[in-house]
Amino acid sequence: MSSSTSKLKSFQNEMESISRQYNQPVPAKSIVVPTSPQGSKGKGKELTAEGDQVASIKKEAKAPQLEAEPHSTTDEEHDRLQTLLLDEPALPQARDLLAHLLLRAKGEIVLPLGRHPPLAQLWVPTDVPISLPAGEQGKAEDGWRGPYLTTEVHLQAMQRLRDIVDEIGGFDTALFQSTQPPRSFHLLRLPATSVESTIEVRCAVVGNVDSGKSTTLGVLTRGALDDGRGKARGVLFRHKHEMETGRTSSVGMEILGFSAEGHPILPSYHVGTTEANTGYDKLAFAPATARREKMGWDEISARASRIVSFIDLAGHERYLKTSLFGLTSGAPDCVLLMVGGNAGMIGMSKEHLAIALALSVPVIVAITKVDMTPPNVLEETKKQVMKILRSPGCRKTPVFVKNLETAIEISQTFTKDRSVCPVFMLSNVTGEGLELFRTLLNLVPSSEGDQEKYPVDQPLEYAITEVWSVPHVGTVVNGLIASGKIHAGDPILFGPDSTGAFQSSVVKSIQRKRAPVNSAEAGQCVSFALKRVRRAAVRKGMVIVQKTEVPPKAVRRFEGQVLILYHNSTLQRNYQAMLHCGAVRQTVRIISMDNPQGILRTGDRATVEFEFMTHPEFIKAGMKLLFREGKTKGLGVVTRILP
Repeated sequence: MSSSTSKLKSFQNEMESISRQYNQPVPAKSIVVPTSPQGSKGKGKELTAEGDQVASIKKEAKAPQLEAEPHSTTDEEHDRLQTLLLDEPALPQARDLLAHLLLRAKGEIVLPLGRHPPLAQLWVPTDVPISLPAGEQGKAEDGWRGPYLTTEVHLQAMQRLRDIVDEIGGFDTALFQSTQPPRSFHLLRLPATSVESTIEVRCAVVGNVDSGKSTTLGVLTRGALDDGRGKARGVLFRHKHEMETGRTSSVGMEILGFSAEGHPILPSYHVGTTEANTGYDKLAFAPATARREKMGWDEISARASRIVSFIDLAGHERYLKTSLFGLTSGAPDCVLLMVGGNAGMIGMSKEHLAIALALSVPVIVAITKVDMTPPNVLEETKKQVMKILRSPGCRKTPVFVKNLETAIEISQTFTKDRSVCPVFMLSNVTGEGLELFRTLLNLVPSSEGDQEKYPVDQPLEYAITEVWSVPHVGTVVNGLIASGKIHAGDPILFGPDSTGAFQSSVVKSIQRKRAPVNSAEAGQCVSFALKRVRRAAVRKGMVIVQKTEVPPKAVRRFEGQVLILYHNSTLQRNYQAMLHCGAVRQTVRIISMDNPQGILRTGDRATVEFEFMTHPEFIKAGMKLLFREGKTKGLGVVTRILP
C-alpha cells in the first residue's frame, strides 16, 4: 500500500473522530422490553420439532434488556427474535421485541430466518443461490450464520412471524426463500401514518457524461424500458438545452416510492392500451411503447412507506462545481456511480468516485448499456472497474450482484462495511439487472433516526440548498434539517446576509416531497414557505435556525485540518480555491498554515487558516470541507472558528 493512501485513510479516520467530538450522541437509555401476561397465547401452531431443539430454545427465551443506541438491528437481536419465535410460550415476548425493534428502526427491518451462507461465498458472482447437499447443516466455524432450522420448524417460524407482524399492524414480505438449508429473508415494514413519518433514502447519481444516469432514473421511476434512443431520459430534463443535447446540466431530483408490502409505486397504464387490456403486471418494467398515467410526487408520497430520492447530477466536466454542490449539500446515504459498458470508467467517473471516497459515502457501481456492448469490450470494462475498486486508493471488494440473496445481503452490509462495493450489470432496453437493483434500493438503510448524525433534541439547524419565488405563495426554500424539529407557524431566523446579520421570519407552511406536512425533524429534506421575505434576500448556503434573542454568529475566518490530495506544484499563503462545506460554496483564501516552510504539496497535512472572500457564512467546528481549484483537490475538517 502506498504511503499517500495510508495518509488518506488515517486522515479520514481523524476527520470522523473530530466530527463526532463536536456532535456528541444523545446518551442511550436502557429499555426493558415488556412482557405480556402469562395467560396470553400466540397465534402460531404447536411445534412438532425434535425435543433437543425445543429444549435449547426454551433456555434462551427470556425477555431481553436492550440498549437503544443504533437505529438498526444487530445479528444478536435477530438470533434472539428467532429463538423466541420457535417457542410458543415465548411468542408474547417475541411480539414485544419485534414491536420494539420496528419502532427503533423507524418502522422497517430486514429479518433473516434460518442458517445463512458465509458472506465470502455470497460475494462470489453466481446466478443461482448457494445450497448444500441434502442432510448438511452448514457449520458456524465455516462462516454459516444463524441457527439451523429443519424445514418443518422453518415453516412454523415463518407462519408465526406473519401472525405477529399482522397483529402489530405491519406487513411481512418474504423476499427470498431456499431449502438447502432452510432459510429466508423477510421485509417487516409498518405502513407510514403520514408523509411526515415516511422513511427516505437519498441517493446521489454520478458518472461520466453519456453513461446512462438520467436514462436509468427514468426507467426506474416511470416503470417503462428505454427504446435505445433516449426516450426514458426525456421526462427528467428541466431545461430546453438539456433536451436538445441529451445532457444534464443541473441538479435534478426524482423519487421512487415503495409500499408497505415492498412493491414499487408506479402509475397505471392508459386505458385502452395493450398493457391495460391484457392485464400486464403494473409492477414489472413495461415495454418502451407502454404509456402510463401521470403520478405526482404528492400522490407517491401519500401511498409510500419508503421513498428513495435520487439526486441526478451532471456528468460533464464544465458542471463539476454543480455536481460537487449536490454531493456535499444533499448529504446522500449512498452514491450510485454509473459506468457505460461501452466506454468504461473514463473522464469524470474517476473524479466522482474520488470525491465520494473523500466524503466517506458508500458507493454502488452500475455498469450500463450491457445490451449494446460487445462481450469483449464489456469484459474489459468489468476488469477495469475491479482494478480501480481494488486499488490502494479505494480498497473495496467489488461484488457483482447476480442473484436475489446476494442483493438482499449486500443491501444490509455495504453501508456498514465500507470495504465492499455492490456492482450491477444493467440494461435499460432489455431490463437486465433492474429488478435486483430495485430490490437493493428498497432495502438500503436510511440515515434518518441516527441520533449521532441528525440529533432531534438539539436546536433547529436547516441548510438552504434551493430558493424559488412561487406565485401567490412567496419565497420558498428547500434544504435538509441537520438538527432539531420545526412546525408550521414557528418563528425563525435566516442568514447570514452579506453583513453577517440574521433576519427574522415565520415558516408559513412546510412541504415534504411536494406534499403538505405540519412538522419536520432532523434528517428530513423539506421545503419552507417564508412569510414576508423577498427572494433576493435569500441565497443558497444560508441557514435557518430557531428564533432566539441572541442570533448565531457568522464566520469570516476559520481553522481546519487539511490533506492536499493533489496539486501540481505548491500551495502558499493567499492561495484561493472554491470551498464546499455542506451547503456553503464560496471562494476562500489561505491566510496562514502551520507548515514551517510555508508551502504545501501533494500528500501534505497541515492546520490551515482560511478566510471567506465574499461574505461570512454559517459553519461549525466538526464540519467536513472539500476545496478545489482546477485540478487541485484538498480534503479537511473545520477544527476552530476564529473571531
